[in-house]
Amino acid sequence: MRSRIIMSMLAGATLLAGTLLGTGPAQAAPDRGLGAPGRSADVPAEFGSDWHDPVTAAPPVTRPAGKSCQVTVAEAQFRDFTPYKGAYTPPEGCGDRWSKVVLRLDGKVKGRQFDRLGYLHVGGVEIFRTSTPEPSPDGIEWSVEKDVTRYSDTFRAGHDVEMLIGNVVDDTYTGVIDVKVTLTFYEGRRAAAPDRVLTLAGDSTVTTPRNSERVVAEVYATGSGGGCEEYWYLAVPKEAPYSCQADDGPYREVQIKVDGRLAGIAAPFPHVWTGGWSNPFLWYVVPGPRAFDIKPIEYDLTPFAGILNDGRAHRVEVSVVGVPTGQSGWSAPVNVLVWQDAKKAHVTGGLTELRASGLANSSAYTPGTEHRLDTEGGHRLTVAGYLDTSHGRVTTTVARTLASSSVHRWTDGENLDGLDARWTDDESVTVDGRGPARTTRTQRTYTMNGTTTVGADDRLRTVLTLGDRAAVVEARGQRRTAWSRLDDTYTGDATFTVNVPRDQRHAVGTTSEHYRLYGSAGCYDRSLTTVQGVLTEDRRGC
Repeated sequence: MRSRIIMSMLAGATLLAGTLLGTGPAQAAPDRGLGAPGRSADVPAEFGSDWHDPVTAAPPVTRPAGKSCQVTVAEAQFRDFTPYKGAYTPPEGCGDRWSKVVLRLDGKVKGRQFDRLGYLHVGGVEIFRTSTPEPSPDGIEWSVEKDVTRYSDTFRAGHDVEMLIGNVVDDTYTGVIDVKVTLTFYEGRRAAAPDRVLTLAGDSTVTTPRNSERVVAEVYATGSGGGCEEYWYLAVPKEAPYSCQADDGPYREVQIKVDGRLAGIAAPFPHVWTGGWSNPFLWYVVPGPRAFDIKPIEYDLTPFAGILNDGRAHRVEVSVVGVPTGQSGWSAPVNVLVWQDAKKAHVTGGLTELRASGLANSSAYTPGTEHRLDTEGGHRLTVAGYLDTSHGRVTTTVARTLASSSVHRWTDGENLDGLDARWTDDESVTVDGRGPARTTRTQRTYTMNGTTTVGADDRLRTVLTLGDRAAVVEARGQRRTAWSRLDDTYTGDATFTVNVPRDQRHAVGTTSEHYRLYGSAGCYDRSLTTVQGVLTEDRRGC
């Protein structure tokens, strides 16, 4: 089924503790007639030529009161793979110290089109990565907001702008993707953003300021491009008869190295784009978690700061474990965020510990009428280093533990294809200097449980649940100072007829999302339900 349906349909295509702000959710365009939250709307017997604009249950980006200034960063219609190129100029009238900077993308598309991936660079810094919804024949509009205050250093000077949402428009795929991206700057007390935002040179090196006292790399890692790495979690070893194969099975891990030494590990988020799991009717209104606002993986490289602070260029490389040799399909651009010691010109230090477990990855294939692949994987890494700052010696210890398990079942011809998978990524960062040590513990859990079947009548049905969960605790010594819990769960059940013209698919589907974020800063709770493309429920809790 993957080779027959997915490839033809889709080819080419941190949670912060103590706050209710993520890095920005997708927001719906103005509601088209649902009315008050919780009110049901008339539901057709099957999908028609129009449906509700895309919407997510995630919270909007909060905006401070007071004076603001807006700058248009990009405005383009994407028909092919030609990037938009423009120029960014800092805002006038809001100074150069901002309490918040908010990015907003407004998009529209009409006709027929695949889901597409896109990026936005300002001065070479990737500030936004996204994917697009698939349109209705009558057309849809959507918007995405993201808190981009962390890139304030970049925004203080003029820069070149590059944006691309690679697209193909022809007689069959008619949808032109029309977007506008703005930045809104809020004047006020300067936010605690990095002092510098750096990118890698062409030889994958970076030169940090000599007084760096905190260094964080962020990596916008996505498996994409229409090949099997778009569905890396479904890959099987070569001895198993399946359309997506990889020598080492489905285990993937995103690693970052500094001068050839392992500096960070992470579990990639299992993104599902808006044509995923062979069934676009699952995603027309409610996308999967993070589909429109792709969050970067963050690596705390502060233990390496004493090495990086020598004024020389250092190599920073990102790789994805498990990708077959010579196979493309992953994009992993890197930004390096630096906080500086304002009272010291040169901060010295050293790396005191770098300890990694052996990488565990085992897959057991069981042939039969129903094929089965059981996979377990995991890895542990601890890195520590010290810095002699203007406020004394500070030691930073970063420990990260990854684990994953999955059961993949399918039949010959892949008319039944199911996956039950779970990934965990647990991290602790301890900073020990003056006073009690400060520790931030983050436990991330991603889940995917779904089955696609094709019956004798060519009716394809997909039932799927996705989970994005995180628990964050901040402590000083033995005292908890802040905490938060995130649970973002998507569920969908959609059926349509394959191998027929679009108007003969007779598609039906119910989807829902429940987003709950609560903790020491408060609570946010919202639930959405759609039936045949109609938003039938929009409820807020807490």
